[in-house]
Amino acid sequence: MTRPIYVVGGGLVGCMTAYYLQLLGKSVCLLERDRLGAGASSGNCGYICPSHIMPMAFPGAVRKTLMTMCRADSPVAITKPFDIGLLRWLIAFAWQCRKNPMNRASAARHELLACSKQLYLELMNQEAIDCDWRENGLLIVHKEQESFANFQITADWLRDTFGLAVEGHPGDAVVELEPTLRRGLAGGWYFPNDAQVMPTKVVASLRQILLERGVQIEEGVEVEDLEIRKGRMDALITNRGDRSASAAVICTGAEAPNFARRLGCRIPIQPGKGYSLTIPTEEALPRIPMIFESHHVGITAFKGALRVGSTMEFAGYDRSFNERRLALLMKSAREHLAEPPDARVSERWCGWRPMVYDGLPCIDHAPAASNVILAAGNGMIGLASAPATGKVAAAIATGTHPPIDPNPYTLRRFGWLF
Repeated sequence: MTRPIYVVGGGLVGCMTAYYLQLLGKSVCLLERDRLGAGASSGNCGYICPSHIMPMAFPGAVRKTLMTMCRADSPVAITKPFDIGLLRWLIAFAWQCRKNPMNRASAARHELLACSKQLYLELMNQEAIDCDWRENGLLIVHKEQESFANFQITADWLRDTFGLAVEGHPGDAVVELEPTLRRGLAGGWYFPNDAQVMPTKVVASLRQILLERGVQIEEGVEVEDLEIRKGRMDALITNRGDRSASAAVICTGAEAPNFARRLGCRIPIQPGKGYSLTIPTEEALPRIPMIFESHHVGITAFKGALRVGSTMEFAGYDRSFNERRLALLMKSAREHLAEPPDARVSERWCGWRPMVYDGLPCIDHAPAASNVILAAGNGMIGLASAPATGKVAAAIATGTHPPIDPNPYTLRRFGWLF
């Protein structure tokens, strides 16, 4: 009997990996510790964002981001004592904030995001996938005039280097584009080719497709260890018994570093906790998904509801809600919307984004086990980059041709600090 390929982790990256593996004719079993999509894949704002090319690490980010982390309303916060892993990550992040590293990371993110959007379109054409796809673009809204004006440099760079469509809407012209915004803002930059989906519907649709295609899905199964002999993995040790496997793809997001020592590699992923609030409303909803740049808070309209999300909190592997971070979401919404949402919240969510300091995921063979592939570290673009990540991981696992060059995502790129 042919041993299956196991995909460990039932988020969007894991689901996409399983999908592309079975398209290649492989027997696949998907293991999830909780339930499919229970982690960072479920509560995000649903952006399919080829516009998100620039990583967090760019020239000037140390001054702009790291130096403001202690502010209560900073988009990024550190709320845990420094440990050596986080300290190393921050030093590597600071070193990455140079022009050449940023350009390399941006080019790789562009490939990943552009490929993923095309794969989403192919999925919707080929499968019965119900995800509330809307292609209304994405709007970056600025409160301060200086911030809006400074973004012109970024907009020109994205347009000239990567061919992105981007439009500037100064002052109240942005309200003509999106009437739910309040007047008096500095303006907004509009990316017409971005899209949105309902994250939970994507996961639910993929689950059904995988089952129909013969993929075995097991929830409530936690992989505790890997049995590795002579450079190959023979079995997965789980809380429900050992599983003999021909190969495995580790798609466990922010918790992928738990396997680092066993796999003989460094996995510099830090959990960056994000939050969202889902607010049921019958009021006029925004047509265009938006990001409020001053707090980097995102807002998306779903059917009968508004989701307000984002912020970045380095709090370790802490699952608790930070009420101050949740309050920042509502504060930002009230400062930007003409009719701010009320306090009725149907869902509070937080989850760990798998943050790599250079803004790129890790998609590669594990050094200690040639038949184990890591596919994790997609940061804040997990939903937007999941299809290409999954297809690249499936290609590496089967020795077939990947849709994009996998070299930028190699584990070998990490230096002495890790």
